Amino acid sequence: MTSPARRFDAVICDIDGCLAAETSAPFDAAALATIADYNRLARDRGDRPVVTLCSGRPEPFVEAMCRLIGNETLPCIAENGVWMFHPAVNGYDMDPRIEERHLVAVEEARGWVRRDLGPMGVVMQPGKAASISLYHERTEVLRGMEGRVREEFARRGWPLRVSMTWLYINCDLEHVSKGTAIDRWTRATGIGRERLAGFGDTAGDLMIADRVAWFGCPANAAEVIKARADLRAASAEVAGVMEFLDRLVG
Repeated sequence: MTSPARRFDAVICDIDGCLAAETSAPFDAAALATIADYNRLARDRGDRPVVTLCSGRPEPFVEAMCRLIGNETLPCIAENGVWMFHPAVNGYDMDPRIEERHLVAVEEARGWVRRDLGPMGVVMQPGKAASISLYHERTEVLRGMEGRVREEFARRGWPLRVSMTWLYINCDLEHVSKGTAIDRWTRATGIGRERLAGFGDTAGDLMIADRVAWFGCPANAAEVIKARADLRAASAEVAGVMEFLDRLVG
């Protein structure tokens, strides 16, 4: 996989806020098609890294996005590290360190959310297997609940890490993250940090930055990410990704 014709072998890219809007706005299909062309040239010419994914989104969403951007070879990370999708063999696997007791704790936490927060308009993002993402149509209401969620989880001993993104409260198993997944990804592919670039927009993507040799962010990134980035794109979201990728050819 490593080639002297290119500086990096892979770009590990977040989805929300990078390849797509955080909201339910339509995809920029033309821009994503351009990234698919980029991945085709990575395969045919070997002069640029393959773009792959590392996202908190559920596995089916990440798998569909993987196909959309034309990544046929490298694993993609979904659900903040719970899953890896392997496009080369059409397979997927859950982090083997997730045990039955962890899944039981997640289900107990879901029950509490339904009973205590559901009547307040909080819903859980569908499709997640070993984590929970909470949503409310009024983001300020959701932000006001973050402390309550963290305190309740601690009181009940549920091993879940609570963090706020732009629109969600993510509740992830404490020992599973984008960082642990990239470590697993590296072992699976044999591609080391020195051959990796990364792109992200929120604090959770610092785990990507910690594990790549060159890191970029879009114009819409959080300040903590901008402070860490080697390249801050002038454009937002997918246009910013394209700025970053253009620097990696040859």
